[in-house]
Amino acid sequence: MSRDQLVTDWVASRFSNQSVEITPASADASFRRYFRLTWPDGGTHVLMDAPPEKEDCNPFIHVAGLLAKAGLAAPRILDQDLANGFLVLTDLGRVGYLDALNADLSLADTLMRPVLDVLVKWQLSSRAGTLPPYDATLLRRELDLFPEWFVGRHLGYQLSDDEKFMLDRTFRFLINSALAQPKVFTHRDFMPRNLMVVESEANLTPGIIDFQDAVYGPIAYDVVSLFRDAFISWDEEQEIDWVVRYWEKARAAGLPVREDFGDFWRDYELMGLQRHLKVLGIFCRLKYRDGKDKYIEDLPRFMNYARKTAGRYVALKPLLTLLDTLDGKSAEVGYTF
Repeated sequence: MSRDQLVTDWVASRFSNQSVEITPASADASFRRYFRLTWPDGGTHVLMDAPPEKEDCNPFIHVAGLLAKAGLAAPRILDQDLANGFLVLTDLGRVGYLDALNADLSLADTLMRPVLDVLVKWQLSSRAGTLPPYDATLLRRELDLFPEWFVGRHLGYQLSDDEKFMLDRTFRFLINSALAQPKVFTHRDFMPRNLMVVESEANLTPGIIDFQDAVYGPIAYDVVSLFRDAFISWDEEQEIDWVVRYWEKARAAGLPVREDFGDFWRDYELMGLQRHLKVLGIFCRLKYRDGKDKYIEDLPRFMNYARKTAGRYVALKPLLTLLDTLDGKSAEVGYTF
């Protein structure tokens, strides 16, 4: 039986004698899909379809509970069938932050400032031993995606022994920087694409989705995910303004951010570089392994992020040289960064 047919049959059996319309809601970079279930009275839920042989729903359930306990807007689980890989969730609406920003960038400050309060609240709820650690092994595994999938598979570039040695040294530098940061709950993909515009009578409350990969990790990670995003870029003046506002809120709330903003900004940039190298690899893996081509369009954004950071720190100048070389190689094969 096809997965689509299984979805149809499951909904029919779970909501027997009810007229439920099933429409696609969204899909993500994993094997999960989402469908909106609509009843004749206009009521809606969201069905997560996560094939159990490819996706584990338990982390999603666990983190959803943590978000609810923190008092944050996130999907609540109304029903579950883990054997078949289905979760029925509350519906946070149809308007995502990315769509709202793309439709009207003049709303950026209005939309983004409440997210800072959400992020601080999420981090304040942190408890050690509750989520998997964002440790050296995971950080390195992510970084290794860059030479394997972006450099090797996408660009067809063979690294020299000196370049491999340089990358290893750079990766250790970035990992050590990340591990030296204070640890908090970390969404790991905290960006406009994973935020929803949830309107209430009182105010606008950002809703959080796609949180199943959350870990206990560096405090700057979600901040840089938010402002050096996969799908939208900001002028540095605006970026710094928001990061300063976050840092001030975090300090006022008692979160363990660096006392000096310059030190926090360095943590932020180095953490961002780890993420950006990882994403360059992930987006290429999505294309060549999983047949999802659309993410390739955003490689230039991440290459620009990486080059900007590498050019600012002496320890990263050798990496910048390699990125310049790869930039030339990309032009040869028809990719422009």
